[in-house]
Amino acid sequence: MSVGSTRVYEHIVARDGVPRIAASRYKVTHLVQERLAYGWSPEELQYQHPDLSLGQIYSALAYYADHQEELDRMIERDSAEFRTLRDTAAGSPLRQRLRSQRHPQ
Repeated sequence: MSVGSTRVYEHIVARDGVPRIAASRYKVTHLVQERLAYGWSPEELQYQHPDLSLGQIYSALAYYADHQEELDRMIERDSAEFRTLRDTAAGSPLRQRLRSQRHPQ
């Protein structure tokens, strides 16, 4: 649906600047990453997430198609943040202690 030059996505809401599927915990980028990583069809995404309707999934994919550059930047930013957190945690005292308990020398 389109109102003037603004597109309206029935199942998509923005919270804190992040597009999400309304009445769910899912970010649009979450479903997009699964589709890209596993090649899942909308029907397979719905099978994997039975709490979502096919309409919600199609709406998320349509939103991505119309905002691909912006969402790809979000995905890359989130991935970079994850890598930084993962690398930082790798040297934490807790992690070292847990590893030593798992693999005693």
